[in-house]
Amino acid sequence: QVQFVESGGGLAQPGESLKLSCVTSGFSFRAYAMNWYRQAPGKEREIVASITSTDHSTKYVDSVKGRFTISRDNSRNTLYLQMNSWKSEAPAVSSCTGGVPHPAMAFPLAAFPSWGPGTQVTVSA
Repeated sequence: QVQFVESGGGLAQPGESLKLSCVTSGFSFRAYAMNWYRQAPGKEREIVASITSTDHSTKYVDSVKGRFTISRDNSRNTLYLQMNSWKSEAPAVSSCTGGVPHPAMAFPLAAFPSWGPGTQVTVSA
């Protein structure tokens, strides 16, 4: 059974840093690209960053470039997202999943139908 367990969220002051983790199981982690997403209340889930399975190259949406860093540890089946210089963005639930590259898409497509519970990031005013 494919599972994702995200953690590391919390209350962040503008300018602070948070590091999210996603522990995975039930599939061959090292064989998949991995994606981080976020979902604000009342909005669709949107991709934030991805990392390939081969050379660990990374890609980000423009709004987080230079501030967020995605990384992976294949020995631990774990994905990370370092979030620096947190801005006054809307609170959101961050989650991860495996990805499958698609030639017509900028980011890998979600490979699995199931999602973990996510981890909530809330900005403190």
